[in-house]
Amino acid sequence: MDVGQLAIHVVVTFLFALLFVMASAMALVYLERKIQAFAQDRWGPLHYGPQGIMQTMLDPMKLFLKEDVQPNAADSLIFRLAPMVFLAPVVTAFVVLPFSPYLTAGALGTGIIFYVALSAIDVIAVFMAGWGSNSKYALIGGLRATAQMISYELPLVLSLVGVVLLTSMLAPSGTQGAHPNLSICGVGSISFPQIVAAQMRPQTPWLWFVLLQPLGLFIYFVCGLAETNRSPFDLPEAESELVAGYLTEYSGLRWAMFYLGEYGNMTIVSAVATALFLGGWSAPGAAIGFWSAHLGAFGGQLVFNLLATAAFITKMYVLLLIFLWIRATLPRLRADQLMRFAWLFLIPLTLLNILLTAGLLLLPLGLFWRMFLAAAANWMLLALVVTIFRKVTGVSPKGKPPRWQRFRPTAASRALSQ
Repeated sequence: MDVGQLAIHVVVTFLFALLFVMASAMALVYLERKIQAFAQDRWGPLHYGPQGIMQTMLDPMKLFLKEDVQPNAADSLIFRLAPMVFLAPVVTAFVVLPFSPYLTAGALGTGIIFYVALSAIDVIAVFMAGWGSNSKYALIGGLRATAQMISYELPLVLSLVGVVLLTSMLAPSGTQGAHPNLSICGVGSISFPQIVAAQMRPQTPWLWFVLLQPLGLFIYFVCGLAETNRSPFDLPEAESELVAGYLTEYSGLRWAMFYLGEYGNMTIVSAVATALFLGGWSAPGAAIGFWSAHLGAFGGQLVFNLLATAAFITKMYVLLLIFLWIRATLPRLRADQLMRFAWLFLIPLTLLNILLTAGLLLLPLGLFWRMFLAAAANWMLLALVVTIFRKVTGVSPKGKPPRWQRFRPTAASRALSQ
């Protein structure tokens, strides 16, 4: 690829990422209102356009026209920078997500590390918003949101280690240059295109990693809900306190940037899950050899990339619909339940998943049997987690702690009470 083609490639990818963030946010706002209305037996948007479809276009106009209010005692620089710091990683992450073999600018070999690093910047932006507002409500909301995002960042990263372990066994051979032959060197890949390619091997073209790591997908999706401050982990919004958490002092366009960033982060979480667990752009008809043979090199590449992009976006929106479904279904957790769930349940569970997967993949057996045992153990562990979820985590609608956390008086405590 010469310099001109590389420049066109980068520009097309960047424009697609930038426009897709806005288009996806508009679609999700409409879908969220309609899905919640359907779940709660309401109408939702109705009056502007067919079935209220113009409502998502009028909302940004309203936010553009709203007055931009800033408290007198706020730190002006930090207050103004926070929305930009929050939104910038969202657009940057979209540039490296593998929507198709063509729509990846640079195809970073450290894709997962780059994604994790970008997601950590949002934590700084949230704290900046709370601190720069010079408001007790905003500061408390910012600290609470920061603690939540940092806590759930750990199991989110650990849930992806199982996928990296699998790529050391299943990565396709014949890769050169920036992406070496992983099936020979035995090193797991952290590159998005390589992980997608590992799920499209000629021997097993439909061996998506969700079949081998269902528990990893479950943990990642739960942590993604918490990272994006979505229900039932939407404590940073502080609706029960009649304020908006770290967004209390924001209005107009600055508030809209945080709102756009939230939906952008939802899309990123779903896109990463699609690439790592659901085969990426793998789908019926997404075969470059077939289209190139019938339409020539250019036509085959064009049709293949269009089908690949459509397959990727379809899988991604299935996960996004689950985001919206959960918000209309589950109640909000308490702060103590939220933190206990991360540190006492998810982190030990991810470590157990890593040790179990690594141990079974190191058995002196054939590749098929190692994969089969690792997948069977993962499915059984997922079934066990779902079965004992409520008892172990203490997440119950009545707020009662599990038995293992209840206070049991000892002889010394009884003597002190007397």
